[in-house]
Amino acid sequence: MVRTPLTPEERERGERLGRLLREARGGRSMTDVAAAAGISAETLRKIETGRAPTPAFFTVAALARTLGLSMDDLAERCALLVV
Repeated sequence: MVRTPLTPEERERGERLGRLLREARGGRSMTDVAAAAGISAETLRKIETGRAPTPAFFTVAALARTLGLSMDDLAERCALLVV
């Protein structure tokens, strides 16, 4: 399976998601948050740094639940701004 390259907008959206999750994590360790969400710390690191700009829905849902974030709010804040 060949994966199509991400557009610059998709990469920016992934970076935005990573920033939001990192901010929500606050002082909690990456390892603790990842374990609570049922993912590896490396997966969380990749998402937070934008190296995994299109994480699986259930991964994002688990992180949102762990961090007390609303999926609606995350989706709205990660959406591209159309001018």
